[in-house]
Amino acid sequence: MVFGIDTPTLSPNPIIVCSVVMANEVLLQISSKLKDYRKSKGITIQQLADRAQVSKGLISQIENNRTIPSLLVLINLIRSLGVDLNDFFADVEQASEAKVLVKRSSEYQSFEKEQSKGFLYKRIMTRTIQNLPTDIVILELAPKATRAFMVKTNAYEYKYIISGEVEYIVGDQKYTLSAGDSIFFDANLPHKPVNVGNTTASMLVMYFFKE
Repeated sequence: MVFGIDTPTLSPNPIIVCSVVMANEVLLQISSKLKDYRKSKGITIQQLADRAQVSKGLISQIENNRTIPSLLVLINLIRSLGVDLNDFFADVEQASEAKVLVKRSSEYQSFEKEQSKGFLYKRIMTRTIQNLPTDIVILELAPKATRAFMVKTNAYEYKYIISGEVEYIVGDQKYTLSAGDSIFFDANLPHKPVNVGNTTASMLVMYFFKE
């Protein structure tokens, strides 16, 4: 959810709201679409922030799946981009009530965060489990890949190293992890990974977003 911001009073299209189940898992899924539309229109984060009257930092957090926007804030941003709501939500995957879900590797959705070189994210699925929005992804790190900066996410994070060797910096501590190792931490602490090996490192990542 979005913290520390007053959401505007809007009258969203009732057809949209009724036809798209706005579960947190759907909101997570479409945050990256917001970035794609913004870039395709040549609009900077600051310009969108000015139009929507929200902070630049909030938009960056939403676009990079660092926080979950409220529905009103999301609709405000979409309208500020001049995008038709029906077009925006047309190919959004509906929240599923199925008891068993199977996702083939060909169905994983690639996306980016903070334009970090050597980082490849593939979303397996998003689910709300016991009212807790959960995002499950595969992260592949190219040899020696890292970020030039630390990030924070409004979530708890679990990482399981599938292959390679990764150094995770969390706060002022460093943890070296090899295949089969895992780490769990409060992602409101500044953190970043470093692939310290000479081969691509792969890990399963689970984000448990806070309400």
